[in-house]
Amino acid sequence: MAYTTKKVPTTPFDGQKPGTSGLRKAVKVFQQPNYTENFVQSILNVLGDKLAGSTLVVGGDGRFFGKDAVKIIINMCAANRVGKLFVGQNGILSTPAASCLIRKHQTAGGIILTASHNPGGPDADFGIKFNTSNGGPAPDAVTNQIYSLTTKISEYLITDSPVAVDLSKIGSNTFTVDGGQQFTVEVIDSVSDYLLLMKDIFDFESIKKLLSGSSGKPFKLLLNAMHGVTGPYVKRIFVEELGAGDDCCVNTTPLEDFGGHHPDPNLTYAADLVKAMAQGNHQLGAAFDGDGDRNMILGVKAFFVTPSDSLAVLAANLECIPYFKKTGVRGYARSMPTAAAVDRVAKETGKEFFEVPTGWKYFGNLMDAGRLSLCGEESFGTGSDHIREKDGVWAVLAWLSVLAHTGLGVEQLLKQHWARFGRNFFTRYDYEGCESDPCNKMMAELEAKAIEPSFVGTPLTAASSGKVYTVAKGDNFEYTDPIDNSVAKGQGIRVLFSDGSRVIYRLSGTGSAGATVRLYIDSYESDSSKHSLDAEEMLGPLVEIALQLSRLEHFTGRSKPTVIT
Repeated sequence: MAYTTKKVPTTPFDGQKPGTSGLRKAVKVFQQPNYTENFVQSILNVLGDKLAGSTLVVGGDGRFFGKDAVKIIINMCAANRVGKLFVGQNGILSTPAASCLIRKHQTAGGIILTASHNPGGPDADFGIKFNTSNGGPAPDAVTNQIYSLTTKISEYLITDSPVAVDLSKIGSNTFTVDGGQQFTVEVIDSVSDYLLLMKDIFDFESIKKLLSGSSGKPFKLLLNAMHGVTGPYVKRIFVEELGAGDDCCVNTTPLEDFGGHHPDPNLTYAADLVKAMAQGNHQLGAAFDGDGDRNMILGVKAFFVTPSDSLAVLAANLECIPYFKKTGVRGYARSMPTAAAVDRVAKETGKEFFEVPTGWKYFGNLMDAGRLSLCGEESFGTGSDHIREKDGVWAVLAWLSVLAHTGLGVEQLLKQHWARFGRNFFTRYDYEGCESDPCNKMMAELEAKAIEPSFVGTPLTAASSGKVYTVAKGDNFEYTDPIDNSVAKGQGIRVLFSDGSRVIYRLSGTGSAGATVRLYIDSYESDSSKHSLDAEEMLGPLVEIALQLSRLEHFTGRSKPTVIT
């Protein structure tokens, strides 16, 4: 079929500035006439001379408005002289799989339709993010350029009629645009290329033996896809390939509203998994977020593995994974708010270590330069240099590889790790949907305190217990990329104490409205006799001090957080 390009006049919308990972707004915002088109055109324009004849990857987490957005993108790419699109069947493509495809096919990048762990549905959230040719989220320089283009846009290009592609049918479709330009849309199996990559990384036979109980120990797995994009991936990989049995995975049908639930894999929003694991019938449980890049790991009786510990345990056991035997281990990294557990693994193993701002894009340069193999964020994200995104399914396969190799259970492995490296007790308090202005005032007040020279050496006392913490340093975290020397400022207020404990405050960039205040508490304990103590009890004095120091309740009007993890 043949199509003609038409130019549609438009005017800019306020606030189309990508956050930590893309533009996230309410669905109704994206449904405004020209709103989605403006942002997509700005993404395409940022490619400049590389756009004509280029290949891009398109797909998303299946949330409401996703299919409509895919059709808009196809029509606009045709009009903008893109040569080819790889589109996930039915518009479905996990974020890790999209990164895999970008890298495998060496495309100019990808447009991923997701608001990650945010709720879905007509009254909830939608998101669009651009991943560059390395497969990772666009760095600040690119997102700033996209935003600049959104403030000046005057027209967008689109075909005169919708491009006739049946997204339910796998296959290649070629069209003619403006009398000669060839445009191909290849609808692909969303799982196949990602599965091949996983088989190249892990020893599937070793994992299969673990799951079959051939070692004499029964091993049952319980995976909750939370009606997000990972459903087809866990069924194909864990059931069909690894033989775990149909009952190993639940909520595997991607739904536009995630079944009315919040697709965030934490103890609050994945409470049904926690309840099921508490019965003690499964050796490992995991939950994934909407677009498949986050994970939560649980052991028998719902033993919770913090993301910080998950990263550190994997770092200490990478020899269990064939991929790292081939590539070697180049270095470790974590986001700044993530507990410092992996730091000690890096020190003991003699590997390079990096502390970066929140946002997976900051790991990409280090990986591309060959200096980083494994990284993670406290927001339930873990991954390696096999792609340039965090990867939930990969994390579960990595854990199963370690368990198969060591013969230990999840809790046993953690306690063995703590005995060797010490334990970082960690918690995060989220205050979601707060008024922005008071939160900005709170952060400004905190920064003024933190950078005051006299703040260093100040004793801060928890009134309820009398426990005293002495300030060793205060700042607003700033990061200079060691590869390109770019600087990211204002990444979070840190209060570091003389015993190694930390209190961190951030305004999150992943919400769609208002402000989300995040408070992070990290306390290190080397005494093994205290490693099994209750985390809430261990962190209570620091939480008390953090709330007093920030006057958080005063500024947010909240007496308790929305979520505690």
